[in-house]
This record gives sequence, structure tokens and C-alpha cells, in this order.
Amino acid sequence: MTTTSSPQRDTPMRTTAAHDTPVDGTPSTRSVLLVFAGLMVAMLLASLDQTIFSTALPTIVGQLNGVEHMLWVTTAYILASTIVMPVYGKLGDLIGRKYLFITAISIFLVGSVMGGLADSMGTLIAGRAVQGLGGGGLMILALAIIADVVPARQRGKYSGIMGAVFAVSSVAGPLLGGFFTDGPGWRWAFWMNIPLGILAIVSAIFFLKLPKRAYTKPSIDFPGMIVLALAATSLVLFTTWGGTTYAWDSLTIIGLIVATVVFSVLFVFIESRAAEPVIPLKLFKNRNFNLTTGAGLITGVAMFGALAYMPTYLQMVTGVGATSAGLLMIPMMGALLIASIGSGQIVSRTGKYKIIPIIGSLVTALGLFLLSTLTASTAIWIMCAFLAVMGLGLGMSMQILVLVVQNSFPGAIVGTATSSNNFFRQIGSSLGAAIVGSLFVSRLTDILASSAASGGGASGGSGTNSLTPAIVAALPDAARAVIVNAYNDALTPIFLLMVPLMLVAAALLVFVVEKPLATRIEKTDVQAASNAEVFEGSLSTGANATAEPVLSTRTGSVHSV
Repeated sequence: MTTTSSPQRDTPMRTTAAHDTPVDGTPSTRSVLLVFAGLMVAMLLASLDQTIFSTALPTIVGQLNGVEHMLWVTTAYILASTIVMPVYGKLGDLIGRKYLFITAISIFLVGSVMGGLADSMGTLIAGRAVQGLGGGGLMILALAIIADVVPARQRGKYSGIMGAVFAVSSVAGPLLGGFFTDGPGWRWAFWMNIPLGILAIVSAIFFLKLPKRAYTKPSIDFPGMIVLALAATSLVLFTTWGGTTYAWDSLTIIGLIVATVVFSVLFVFIESRAAEPVIPLKLFKNRNFNLTTGAGLITGVAMFGALAYMPTYLQMVTGVGATSAGLLMIPMMGALLIASIGSGQIVSRTGKYKIIPIIGSLVTALGLFLLSTLTASTAIWIMCAFLAVMGLGLGMSMQILVLVVQNSFPGAIVGTATSSNNFFRQIGSSLGAAIVGSLFVSRLTDILASSAASGGGASGGSGTNSLTPAIVAALPDAARAVIVNAYNDALTPIFLLMVPLMLVAAALLVFVVEKPLATRIEKTDVQAASNAEVFEGSLSTGANATAEPVLSTRTGSVHSV
């Protein structure tokens, strides 16, 4: 390394064309913490809305008379956030992240207002979709900004805290949903986002003090973004409607399957020729990216397949209220919080990360197996213990997989790489919520209809659509037992089907190549090197740094790295 003294006025500060972060060494701890505080508010905002309706859902669909549309309250949010993740990641690399981040918060708040004013399931689902369009940006931009300012070696502990925020919000979400449902009303689950969103915007304005960069007109891959959205939507629609709203051999489902394949092929064709592809195909030449993306997709299926419907199960089967159902999720999220923070600290101290998500995947598989053994008569403390096992596994794997991806690419494309990885994880989340929801609702409807036909005391048809925990609790013992057993028999076998998936995830992670974690931030000066050149360097070396002269804003010296 050579060093030459240079006055700062003679050498302009160079920032990456990919984002607003200066290409210096590691920022001060104080500046990182200020940025981190703002990001945590935004992540709390987005992650709360993934779970806040889980305990309120039975009451909402009962009031709006739409049990058959129940899964869309969750799926619409996840699908919308999935579609926009790569878009936010790529735009952040091209035009900077700060104002894009504020825009995402604003879109999220618009969706919250729509949901709060909803008077039908259609309007409610539309509001949730708009929320997802903003929420996807909040999560992916927060992860990318942290990668901008924190070295990979230290990023483990910050990633652990991010996982902890998700765990806390996952506990607080069902609790708040239950509190609002039992108290002032479920619409407050939307209205509470307004002050929290304003706080997030204020935090972004005052804490994200990122240097401005010279404006250059970006080349935006609009065709790729549109086709990607169409492919993802077709995929989730046919998994959601298949076997429930439409028969698997119906023209609608067959058409959606064909559309998924056609749009996917068209997307690959467009991306292979785009100047700045939204998901660059060269990412898939990186071994670690492929392995962690596959494992992340599978983890998303398992996590959201279980998380989305367990509170509903707990209310209906155990007879507890919405608030109590949220409290019963605390063991799962507490274990997730401990495992997430603990694994992050281990990575930061040792620099080793490969074994942790492998163990996490195996523990998650064990948790799913235990959940599949639940019956309507299982003690509540046993249910909580099984949920804690699953939370422990998820906490050991979720955030570490993001770190592995970020450590495999240079800073100039970290947003694109992170968002692409999270896109496929969210596809898994969408599929998990959609497939488990479709199977759950289909099995529940069939079981209740069969019971009604045999005179078991449960009603089918439109009566089923209006079932709420309060109505079920008020039924005679015989009728209530039929419905409780129906909920149990409809959901628990699905957990067993997901066990082999988590074993596949563990097997994939065995082949991850553990690369040294960088101890300082080295950014690519893309004014001298294009993204294509950056890709070639990362694919051949897997390093996080390139041999470009950069200016240290601390010393005013130019270093040749």
C-alpha cells in the first residue's frame, strides 16, 4: 500500500456511483449508530405489518364476511413487497438510497390509510398490497445501507440486532393485533403506522447524512421490472387459487402456470441484454449466492407457512383470545431473538459463519416436525416449547444468509445482490403463505363440510365464512369440538410436509465456501470501473475490494489499495 498526501480541496471526495456512501474506511461508531437507529425504526415499521394481523385475522374476515379470502390479507403484502425488492435494490445502486428510502416509507403510509378506511375485503387487500409496495423497500434498503457503512466482519452483530428487531416486532405484532382487536378495533393496526411512519421519515432525514454525488442519468431496466412483476404474480396466483378457488386442471390455473413459465423465460431474455439488469444473470455464477438463495427460499416457505397461521390456530384450538394468542408466540420469537443476536456476535468475534445456518436449518426442521404432532388436546406449554425450537432454528439462519451474500460481492453492487437474494427468499415467503394457506383453507372447508353433511354440528358454506373465535367459543360443546378438531387436522399435517424442505436447505449450505470477512469497507470507484467489470472481479476472486485509488475522508490522503 502506498500513501501520498493530498489536500482535500484538490481531490474531490469520490463516492460510489452505486450509492451515497463515501468510499473511505470504517465510519465512526457514533455515525453508524445514528444511521442504524433510523434504519431500525423503518424495519420495525415494515416487519410489524407482516405479523400484526395474524391474531386479528379471524375477527377481520368474520366482520367483512370473507374467510375464503383470508389468506390474501397476508399474501397481498408479501407478494407486493417481493415484486419491488429487486427494483429498490437496483435503483438504490443507481441513484442513491436516502430519498428512495423516504419514498418507500411514504408509499407504506398511503397503504395504511387505505387499510384503515377499508369497508370490504377487496379494499382491505388492496391497502395491504400498497403497504407491501413500500414495505419491500424499507427492508431491502435498510440492509443495503448497513452494508454501505459497516465492514463485513462487524456486520454480523448488526445483522443479529436486525434479526432481533424482527423477532421483537413478530412478538409485538400479534400482541398489538390482539390488543386492537379486543379493544379499540382492528383498524388501529393500520392507524398506528402513521406516527411510526412519520418518525421513520424524520429519522431518515436527520440521521442518514449521506454525501451527495454528481447526478448521472441511470439506465433503468423498465421492461425487466414489468416482466418480473408479471412472473411473480402469476406464480403466487396459481399456487393460491389452485385447488381452492379453481380446480388444478381448470383453464385459469393452467393459463397462470403457462404465464409463469413464459414470463420467466422472457425475463431471462431481457436481462441478458439489459444495460443495467434489475437482477443481473451474472449473480448466478457465484456459488455462494446460488446456495444461500436456494436455502433462503426454502426457509421463507417454512417460516411464513408456520408464522402466518399459528396465531389463528391457537385462537381456534385453545380457545384463547387474540391478545393471549399473541402472548403464546413469545417463546418462538424470544428464541429467535436470542439465537439471532448470539449468532451475530459469534460471527463478529470469530469471523466464522458457515456452520451456524446449517445447524439452524436442522433445528428448524426439528421444530416443524414437533409442530406436526400437535393435537387439540396438547397442553399449551408444549405448544410454546415446540414454537421455541423453531424460533431457535430460524434465528440461527435468517440474517447470516444475507451476510454471506453481501460478503461475496463488492460494495458497488451490494444492493442488487442483497435485493436479489431477498427477492427469492420472499418468493419462498409468498409460496409458503399461499401454499400453506391454500391447503389449510381447502382442508378446513372440506372437513367442516363433511362434518355438516354427517350431522356433526358444524356448518359449511357461507356460515363458515363468518366464524370468529368468539362465535366458536359460544357454540355448544359438541359443535365447538368439531370445529376445533377441524382446525387442528387441517393445519398440523402440513408442517410435516415442510420437514424435508429444511433438510434440503441444510444440505445446500454444506457446500457454501466460507470466505474471510472484510475488516474495513473497501468500495469500488465505478467512475473508473463499470458494474460489468466489478462483476467479473467478484466472480473470479469473491473479494469485497478492487484495486482502485480511493480518498480517505479522515486523513485527506489517497491510498492505492
